[in-house]
Amino acid sequence: MTEVAFHFNAPDKLAYACRFARKVQRSGARLVIAAPADALQTLDRMLWLMAPQDFVAHCHADADEDLVQASPVLLAQDARLAPHHEVLLNLHAEVPEGFGRFDRLVEVVSAQDESDRAQARTRWRHYASRGYAITRHDLVLKAG
Repeated sequence: MTEVAFHFNAPDKLAYACRFARKVQRSGARLVIAAPADALQTLDRMLWLMAPQDFVAHCHADADEDLVQASPVLLAQDARLAPHHEVLLNLHAEVPEGFGRFDRLVEVVSAQDESDRAQARTRWRHYASRGYAITRHDLVLKAG
C-alpha cells in the first residue's frame, strides 16, 4: 500500500518542491512531481536556477523517451503518464489519479493559503477513508 505523508506549513510550495526534489535525487530514488501546467513551468525554471552543487536532473514527462528514462525527476500534469513509480509529490488541489501505483505519496500544504489548506484537508479525508496510514510532517517544527 502506498505510504502517504503530508508536509504542512510550507512557506513556498514550489521552493519546497525544489528542495524535496534535490533530497530525493540524492537518495537515489526517482520522483514524479504532479502539478498544473503553469506551476510545472515555474518549477522547471526554478530547478534550472538552483546552484550548480544543488543541480536536479529533471525533464517533463512528455519529453523524449530516452531523456525521461534517464531523468530521476519528472514533471507531469498527470502522474499516470510517468513511467517512474517510487515517489510522487502532489502539488494539485485534488487527489492525483493513479497515486496507488507509487511507493510513496507526499502532499505539500501551504503555510498561509487557506484555500490550499482546505483542499489538503479534503485530500487527507480521502486517503484516511480508504485506510491509508498518513504521516504528518510539520515543516515549521522541523525548521525550528
